[in-house]
Amino acid sequence: MELRQLRYLVGICEAGSLLAASRRLHVAQPALSHHVAALEEELGARLFTRSNRGMAPTDAGRAFLEHARVVLADVERAASSVRLPGAEIRGDVVVGLPTTVALVATLPVLQAARAQHPGVRLKLVESHSGYLREWLEAGRLDLSVLFAAGAGPEPAQRPLLEERLVLVTRPADRPTGREVTLRQAALRPMVLPGRDHGLRRIIDDACARAGVTLDVLAEIDSLPNIKAAVRAGLASTVLSPGAVAEEVEAGQLAVATLARPHITRRVVCASALTRPLTPAGAAMLALIERVIRGLVQSRSWPARWVGADAPA
Repeated sequence: MELRQLRYLVGICEAGSLLAASRRLHVAQPALSHHVAALEEELGARLFTRSNRGMAPTDAGRAFLEHARVVLADVERAASSVRLPGAEIRGDVVVGLPTTVALVATLPVLQAARAQHPGVRLKLVESHSGYLREWLEAGRLDLSVLFAAGAGPEPAQRPLLEERLVLVTRPADRPTGREVTLRQAALRPMVLPGRDHGLRRIIDDACARAGVTLDVLAEIDSLPNIKAAVRAGLASTVLSPGAVAEEVEAGQLAVATLARPHITRRVVCASALTRPLTPAGAAMLALIERVIRGLVQSRSWPARWVGADAPA
C-alpha cells in the first residue's frame, strides 16, 4: 500500500468520477484505475461502485476513506514538524466549532487567520460538541472548541471561558427582572435540544440537583428552529447568551439569567492527546484563544474569561 494510492482514493471520492479526479490530481485515468484495482485486491474488498454517473464509495470504501484521511493528515503533521524555523506557517488545519460557538466566532476567526496566517488553509466543521469530541479523538479534526464534559478522559485542552445560561423568550413574555429562578422557568413550556445534546445534559443535571422538572413541549436539535419557535411565542428555551446576541440586539428575543441555581458551562479549545500539533495547528490554537478572549473582553460574547492571564 502506497501513500499515493491513499491520495488517489481520497481524490476520487471527492471528485465523484475518474475523469474529474484525473483532472484534479493531474494523473491519467488508466493509472488511477490501476491503483484503485491494486488497492482493492490488496484489501480484499470492493471500494467503489462504478456506473455511468461515476464512482461512489461502497460501505467498505467509506470506512477505509476515514482511515486514509487520518493517515495522510498524520504524514502532513510529520512533514510540518521539521520545516525550517522562521519559514511562513503553512498547511491545512481542520477546526471543530459547536453551533453556538460558530455563530459568534466563525467570522472573527476567519478574518484573523487570513490577516495573520495567510498560508494556513482552515476547514471549519460545525456540529454538536459530543460529535466534535469523537472526531477529534479519531483524528478527523486537528483542534476543536468544546464544552468541557467534566468527567471521563479528556483531550489536551486550554480553558477559555465560562458562561451562564439564560432563559430565552420573546420580548412580550420577558420575565420581570434580570434574573429568573430555575423553578420559575420551569413553569413555562420549553423547546430544548434532544437528551444526547451536551447543552441538554447540562440543563437536565442542574434540574435534577434542584429537584425541578421542565415542561418540554418539543425537542429540536436545530438551533435556528429553536429560536424560531421562541420568536413565534410557542415556548421558551435555555441557551448561551452569545447564541441569541443578535436577536436580543434586534429586539426579537429577550433573555434573563437563570439563578438559584446558576447554570454554567465551560468552553475549552482542545487538541488530541495522541497527535502532536503541526506549526499551523499550534498557530491556530493560539489564534482561536486570542480571538475568543477579544470577543469576551468586547462583550460580544457575554462570559467570564478563565483562560491565560485570567484574573485570580
